[in-house]
Amino acid sequence: MTEILLIRHGETAWNAVKRLQGHLDIPLNAEGRRQAKALAAALQNEKLDAIIASDLQRAVQTAGEIARLQGLSTRTDPGLRERCFGGFEGELYSELPHKYPQEHAAWRAHDPDAEFPPGENAGETIRRFHQRVMEHILHYARQFDGKKIAIVAHGGVLECAYRAAKQLPLDAPREVTIYNASINRFVYQDGQISLLQWGDIAHLDAADALDEINQTQA
Repeated sequence: MTEILLIRHGETAWNAVKRLQGHLDIPLNAEGRRQAKALAAALQNEKLDAIIASDLQRAVQTAGEIARLQGLSTRTDPGLRERCFGGFEGELYSELPHKYPQEHAAWRAHDPDAEFPPGENAGETIRRFHQRVMEHILHYARQFDGKKIAIVAHGGVLECAYRAAKQLPLDAPREVTIYNASINRFVYQDGQISLLQWGDIAHLDAADALDEINQTQA
């Protein structure tokens, strides 16, 4: 059995104003750095065997605070990045239905094969994204069999793991809240990932913990 702590990065300035990040590399803001320190303190008495993070700096910075108190180094993996949203990236959520009405409607409808308009980065359908994320999560679950690991990533990555654990279809509406710097506990055993605890933000001021793009995936 592998214990997996799946953690969303701390807050960024773009989270605060509801601007879509995706693969764009936005750092933590002051609140996000505070959240990362509080998260690390909450975990300091849990012995972790490895810390793996998305290579985007908001995840690396969050993981770095945990690693510092654990006396570990952080392994980075671009396979744990957030979903790429193509031309949606960099836009305010409120602007999307006006700039990209058809693509936005398909996204809101949870079409697992919906494509994004072209942008700085090539967009991913939810089906391709889910496959990428779960391949990487399960790789580390098998590699660290019998150990406890932390994976610091993004809201979309956490949602993929939740869907896999609950065996939810990709086109089902999102049914959970995904907070910045939240701790979400899973186990991997006998080839299956299972959910133990979701959305632990006891270490944060709940009023200040932002949900992951709930206006577009709820």
